[in-house]
Amino acid sequence: MTIKTWLLRFLKPIRTKKDYEIALEVIEKNFFAEKGTPEANILEILSVLVEKYEEENFPIESPDPVEAIKFRMEQLGWTNKELAKVVGGKNRVSEILNHRRTLSLDMIRKIHKKMQIPAEVLIST
Repeated sequence: MTIKTWLLRFLKPIRTKKDYEIALEVIEKNFFAEKGTPEANILEILSVLVEKYEEENFPIESPDPVEAIKFRMEQLGWTNKELAKVVGGKNRVSEILNHRRTLSLDMIRKIHKKMQIPAEVLIST
């Protein structure tokens, strides 16, 4: 389906799975529309509609703060020793990673700064 066909038939909020599938098909087929063209502008609008539909129908929960820390440690190649330098000791690291200690505001700030984990993720419960 071309963008023009879609525009004439479907320019409306995406409310159903069928609307969503059609929108994805249009985006895929016209993905490389030249920037600044009417087609590219329509794709941008359609992408916003798809994003809104996905947010409403496929919400992504925030990750567990401890799991986010473990994941980031793996990405950075960190051991518990490196994390201990950030949060203040190997016993504290063990307690945090085993969910026996919650993160303090000071720890959240330090972890956010050193590990580049969004503070919102570290604050979530």
